[in-house]
Amino acid sequence: MAVEFKLPELGENIESGDVVNVLVSVGDMVTEGQSLLELEAGKASMEIPSPVTGAITAVHIANGDTVKVGDLAFSIDSETAVPSPAPEAPAEKTEVAATAAAEPEVAAPMPEVAAPAEKPAPVAPKPASAPSAAKKAVSAAPNVRRLARELGVDIHQVVPSTDGGRISLEDVKRFAKSSMEGGGGNRPSAQGATRVEKMSAIRKATLQHMTHCWTTIPHVTQQDWADITHLDDLRKRFAKKAEAEGAKLTITAILVKVAASALKVFPNFNCSIDPDSAEIIYKQFYNIGIAVDTDKGLMVPVIRAADQKNMIALSKDLGEIAAKAREGKIGLDDLKGGTFTISNLGGIGGTFFTPIINSPEVAILGVGRAVEQDGKLMMPLSLSYDHRIIDGADGARFIRWIVEALEEPLLLALEG
Repeated sequence: MAVEFKLPELGENIESGDVVNVLVSVGDMVTEGQSLLELEAGKASMEIPSPVTGAITAVHIANGDTVKVGDLAFSIDSETAVPSPAPEAPAEKTEVAATAAAEPEVAAPMPEVAAPAEKPAPVAPKPASAPSAAKKAVSAAPNVRRLARELGVDIHQVVPSTDGGRISLEDVKRFAKSSMEGGGGNRPSAQGATRVEKMSAIRKATLQHMTHCWTTIPHVTQQDWADITHLDDLRKRFAKKAEAEGAKLTITAILVKVAASALKVFPNFNCSIDPDSAEIIYKQFYNIGIAVDTDKGLMVPVIRAADQKNMIALSKDLGEIAAKAREGKIGLDDLKGGTFTISNLGGIGGTFFTPIINSPEVAILGVGRAVEQDGKLMMPLSLSYDHRIIDGADGARFIRWIVEALEEPLLLALEG
């Protein structure tokens, strides 16, 4: 039985992903549950399993492709006759795929069928046509012309995709991409060479989420210094005890414990807002997100039930999630459910900065590198909070509580 395997549901609000690695080829035998491809979706990496046992008769995707839920990925000659969970393709498509599979050479990935009303994407004109194109006037907005200049594109050579003849941003991007594909990764422009590179799934997810966070949340950032001289002495004193249990006791682990305790004292920092219903959702759990810098971009895996764990357990969790993030093994569940985030840039350097709140959370703590001041080890803290729910006085009280807990750890036992 021929099975047309389409990309299944990937998770809540995830509609597409980037193909990192196609793990099978035409002619390969696969078993039900065997991974067929590696995918990056949102900020998570995942492997997509085969729904059936059988032989791969066609591969419709390639490394680097962006695929949507429901897109045809593989044709499989099933031995088990178990249908794919995704909707089957129409009969005509199945016949075409089966015919293509019979050919001795592997077919190129099948293009999406354009909607009838959509005009085909224009192809970059050949250089020979440039002189005549440059003489005619073009209709384009100032931001479109600016993008063309930045990409080194002669806007007179761009063919508009609309009947009105007005060149859009997408027209310029499409022209630049086709030019790159035809003439290599670098090309000269009036300003110098340029290079265009496709965004990774992680970078696209960061772009969309950070834009949403910054444009929908009125940020206020409050900053303060914490004297961690005594705390760092304690950390060094008990570091070997943590190492004996397979953990590395770090300032970040201590900050996770302090933050979880602070959230219990200040519940309006451990909530989210539903503006449509004008409701505040106070959370009775304390999951701390940790911003992790990776080769592929920023990830924020979550340490769950941070309030119920001691610092050695938190240190173990930190080491595990950091390793998973850097190895590209973070799953969707690892990124969900955070109630507060810590972004520690102390290992890189710098002092104060303005961290962006990770919606739907309402606050985030930024940490800079501790520096020597008058014989004391001083750590810079930057607290950003959502001014819709947190007033300036509450912000000041919260960051002062954090500072005092770091300077006098006994406060955790008294109030945390």
